[in-house]
Amino acid sequence: MDEAARHPIFIDRGGTFTDCIGYDRAAGVLRVAKVLSSDRAPLTGVRRLLDLDDAAPIPPCDIRMGTTLGTNALLERRGARTALLITRGFGDLLLVDDQTRPSIFALRIERPEPLYEAVVEVDGRIGADGARVDPLDEVALRAELRTLRDRGIESLAIVFAHAYRDPTDELRARALALEAGFTEISLSHEVVAERGLLARAHTTVVDAYLTPPIARYVGALLRELPGSRLRIMQSHGGLGDGRRLRGRDAVLSGPAGGLVACASIARRLGLAQVIGFDMGGTSTDVSRWAGGYERAHETKVAGVRVRAPMLSIHTVAAGGGSICHFDGHRLQVGPQSAGADPGPLCYGRPDASALTLTDVALFLGRVQPRRFPFPLDTGRAGAALEAMAAAVSAGGAERTAAEVADGFFRVAVESMAAAIRTVTVARGHDVREHALLVFGGAAGQYCCAVARLLGVRTLVFHPLAGVLSAYGMAVAGHAWHGEQDAGCRALDDGALAALEDTFEALAAGGRVALEADGLRPDEIARGSAVRRLDLRYAGTESALEIACDGRDAASLWAAFEAAHERRYGYARRRHPIEIATARLSFEVPAEVAAVAEAAERPVGGARPSAGPGDDDRAALFTGERFEQVRARDAESIGEGERLLGPALVLAETGTLVVERGFALRRGEAGCLIVERQASVRVEATSGPTGADPGDADGAGPDPVDLEIFNNRFMAIAEQMGAVLERTALSTNIRDRLDFSCAIFDEDGALIANAPHIPVHLGAMSETVRAVRGAFPAPEPGDALLTNDPYAGGSHLPDLTVVSPVHDAEGVLRFYAASRGHHADIGGVTPGSMPAFSSTLEEEGVVLAPMTLVRGGRFDEAGVRAALGAGRYPARRPDENLADLAAQVAANRTGADLLHALCVERGLATVRAYMAHVQRNAAALVEEAIAGLSAGVHRFEDALDDGTPIAVALTVDRAARRMRVDFSGTAPATSTNLNAPRAVTVAAVLYVLRSLVGRDIPLNSGCLRPVALVIPEGSVLDPPRGHAVAGGNVETSQRIVDVLLGALGIVAASQGTMNNLTFGTSSFGYYETLGGGAGAGPAWDGASAVHTHMTNSRITDVEVLESRAPIRVRALGVRRGSGGAGRHRGGDGLVRELEALEPLRVSLLSERRERRPYGLRGGAPGAPGRCTVAGRAMAGKFSVELGVGQRIRVETPGGGGFGPPPTGPHPGRHGRDGAA
Repeated sequence: MDEAARHPIFIDRGGTFTDCIGYDRAAGVLRVAKVLSSDRAPLTGVRRLLDLDDAAPIPPCDIRMGTTLGTNALLERRGARTALLITRGFGDLLLVDDQTRPSIFALRIERPEPLYEAVVEVDGRIGADGARVDPLDEVALRAELRTLRDRGIESLAIVFAHAYRDPTDELRARALALEAGFTEISLSHEVVAERGLLARAHTTVVDAYLTPPIARYVGALLRELPGSRLRIMQSHGGLGDGRRLRGRDAVLSGPAGGLVACASIARRLGLAQVIGFDMGGTSTDVSRWAGGYERAHETKVAGVRVRAPMLSIHTVAAGGGSICHFDGHRLQVGPQSAGADPGPLCYGRPDASALTLTDVALFLGRVQPRRFPFPLDTGRAGAALEAMAAAVSAGGAERTAAEVADGFFRVAVESMAAAIRTVTVARGHDVREHALLVFGGAAGQYCCAVARLLGVRTLVFHPLAGVLSAYGMAVAGHAWHGEQDAGCRALDDGALAALEDTFEALAAGGRVALEADGLRPDEIARGSAVRRLDLRYAGTESALEIACDGRDAASLWAAFEAAHERRYGYARRRHPIEIATARLSFEVPAEVAAVAEAAERPVGGARPSAGPGDDDRAALFTGERFEQVRARDAESIGEGERLLGPALVLAETGTLVVERGFALRRGEAGCLIVERQASVRVEATSGPTGADPGDADGAGPDPVDLEIFNNRFMAIAEQMGAVLERTALSTNIRDRLDFSCAIFDEDGALIANAPHIPVHLGAMSETVRAVRGAFPAPEPGDALLTNDPYAGGSHLPDLTVVSPVHDAEGVLRFYAASRGHHADIGGVTPGSMPAFSSTLEEEGVVLAPMTLVRGGRFDEAGVRAALGAGRYPARRPDENLADLAAQVAANRTGADLLHALCVERGLATVRAYMAHVQRNAAALVEEAIAGLSAGVHRFEDALDDGTPIAVALTVDRAARRMRVDFSGTAPATSTNLNAPRAVTVAAVLYVLRSLVGRDIPLNSGCLRPVALVIPEGSVLDPPRGHAVAGGNVETSQRIVDVLLGALGIVAASQGTMNNLTFGTSSFGYYETLGGGAGAGPAWDGASAVHTHMTNSRITDVEVLESRAPIRVRALGVRRGSGGAGRHRGGDGLVRELEALEPLRVSLLSERRERRPYGLRGGAPGAPGRCTVAGRAMAGKFSVELGVGQRIRVETPGGGGFGPPPTGPHPGRHGRDGAA
């Protein structure tokens, strides 16, 4: 059919509303329809646009649609009945995931259920080098496929280790599956042609799970759209034929449309850099465009990893439906949402009970009822805010309802600004150089406040701002993206020449895909193919995507280093660079001139003549009071007119609040341009009381700023961690995330942490104070280094970098610090975690506090000399230096962000709120203590060698104080299970923070209501020189066990980190292994997960095998190892490794003799066990592992809670286990 005969329709199907735009070619105008989302919403919208009755047939249309169908199916678990076929030993891979828990202080660990219904382990193995290891067992596979077919399985995900290197077995498995009658089959090497078994497996399962329901939905639509063409937006920002859409490409379909529209508008207006700011009913999406799209290649949706080309869009839970509440100390917004049903109070539904941001905006005058699609109930929002104001005032901070509403507004603004910093500042871009492109139903209410906070000078409000994601479908082109693993080739001209065939194959595949999508050869010829390479420093995993068309190796090297320095603040000038992945994108632009021109006119017709319209007035709260401000229809603002804030502009698809200090004018392309006037200061709006920060003399904090600073301090630590993760060289820090970042006040008190490793965080304050004592007058630009366990350290591989932060006058005000577990620091065994060390010297090099960076210059020679000193020097000093450089970069990020915060809010205010957040943490711990049983609670447990650890907790509920007394604990031992005092304090701090149950930073204030007694010279505070390797990782877990046992609130978790190291004289590798979590009074324990004092990732199977002479033979759940009870303990983990060359292997673990206890009648978890070459081993050993020999570690289960019920206990995982 002739394309001109089809009606052009552009649709964005969201979670609450479906936005539809129709282009009337004859009239040259766009028409808009907004309908409640449902499966039939697109059809309803089309009929409205075409003025058709509900039963009327729909004429042929050209429909372009973005949809949340894939995301919703993941959230609601409404996909196809799917089975996973995976290499033997990895049937539980997606259950184990990376072994981390999502919230480090939550005693109840909740992880998402798997998408697949059944899993089959398949014999057959390819090695990391692509060579055959084990043959594919076709006979057994045929039988398994018949069984799956008989069970009604609809879709298969086939995932074999290293299939990206050699897909032979996956292709053969597909052939066998087709013979068995399957038609929906996803192969991992086709879904993701890159290294990384975990991400590839997740994505392949997503593809298999989502593709059939998407196909059914598209088919149902097309049956009611005879003669129509349906194209769907894909996550990467290009359209594709709806009939061929794959599940992996549909996950971010809807949000992609908004960014595509932003790019089109930016080009039209000549803007070089824009930020997309899309606020809807449940969340806010932010994105960046700067002449090209920024893309991500992995994300998490509904708890599931998806690795696929996608536009980089950052989402925060701050939308119109976000719930606003007061916790007794702070005003908080989200993350919970009232959704569309029951929705905000003002929607008038009887079952609505929660105050939301929409209610707040209505009360403040930022939403005008006369422009809302349906009547609003203003009374309920006002009554809820009056009640909230009374609660706030009762706490000592007198506030009116308007001030409370404005406080919630400011908290939401801060959350949105933080999201924008994530896509700009955290990636090395100056946010002030961007324009803010405002769209979505609610963004116009917040945009000026967000711009003021960020220093953004220009805002753009498009005529279709309220339906801009639908407009994005109109201006989107077709696109195809392909990738191929490049085998970690060193970057040189020879490697580029060798990749030429790879790019040619990708280009051929792209042309075939676009032809299958229905594009004609002449349309494809209009497109362009862009080549990119993922480049990274050799030995790392985090890559930067660099365009490579027409470039030689030297220019690519320079481009990579420039990009690395821009993003991370430094480059390793002489470090080798490797090519990780070759990428090719085919992009065919849309012909959009007529639609874009129509979009510049008011919806449904031509713009009225220029000149101001009749002014109306409306009440708007402007920070201190309600004012009657001008309220104008957007269409009435003519060329040359200038509207000064405060004012309201009412558009067809949203409201724009122009705040004081901003001016609005009519710009090109029908857009309204809002500009910040030069006199406006770049700072946060003041609080209701004039933003008096409070001080040590007793002035209380503003509940709004208390929440804002809590979030800002945590965000600084999180951005430090993001830099460290991406720039570190070692597997431990880069992949396993065995590091922590935090900020401290000038006295060394912990202020805020990122959610990293608890045993690090609680101990780092002691380190900062020790460094402060050794270097009382550091200079700006200095960085200091230590790993001394007797100067606040934990164990020797944990190297801490402390950076003093000075103010503009050079006065020391704060500290930024990062602690990372280095792969090796010397000692008697590779990995520096000896099983039987008896002195500190045997564990490696001790670095007393020393200078790492002086005046901005890295003292490489001095550090290298220190690493080479002693009887057992570090084995890989180059790697240590690289990781230390990354830690310095992370600290520099923290310092820069602290400086920016002081400029924004003032030094006095920042310092005051560092004190306030500690007082707030102390108050919350006091509340938790008041909820405990009064009296003395005693508990004792022992290490496997019989060393007792005892505690007596004395709870004074009336005084809200607790005494933690470890008297009765054994003296320091001759083993390495001695825990430095800082580690003991860290364990206590972790338990206190876990009791709070609210989202606050872990800081030194948590300890204020606690009197802590740690016997000097005991195993919890040993004399200098004692070995401590196991104290940090093992004894710390037992300290938590006795504290929680005394409180009686949760059964024992596995109680060990299962420290496994292997290596040779030239390298060392270290990992910790998860196990079973203890059950609680209302929950089963989680399985195969890290608990309590650690939360490090396990290295991906394919990454580990590519980097070390090892083959992973199994990674799974140790079923049946959790303790029985009314609520069962979680099961442990199984890890089996095979040596490919002679290795020294060591294990340092606990809970092999003494089982993790159950509570209230619950049974203990199973003890851990280990075999080497089939021989049972103790919990601590160091042996030689010969070629072909295997080590198998089975970690402990968690204890049960409550007496076991009669009859079988229901399964914990909700899906079949490994076959």
